[in-house]
Amino acid sequence: MKCIKCIKVAKGYELDEIRRVSDIDAEERVKGGYWKFVPKSEWKLATRKPKNDQATDQATDQVERPKSKKQLKKQKAEA
Repeated sequence: MKCIKCIKVAKGYELDEIRRVSDIDAEERVKGGYWKFVPKSEWKLATRKPKNDQATDQATDQVERPKSKKQLKKQKAEA
């Protein structure tokens, strides 16, 4: 499998579109001049959400919970 990027607008493809295709198909497309080879890391960045964003989303969604009975009583007394 190879990663290729569209460098010229073609029918059905957008400029800078990154695809992962078989080796043979990639060779044919690159020879045509509309595509170029790119590293797999570039394909990963284009198709996947960074892990750092997921970690921050989870942290903001969590609600603080009291860890002990004393903290629970304290919260009820304050409310």
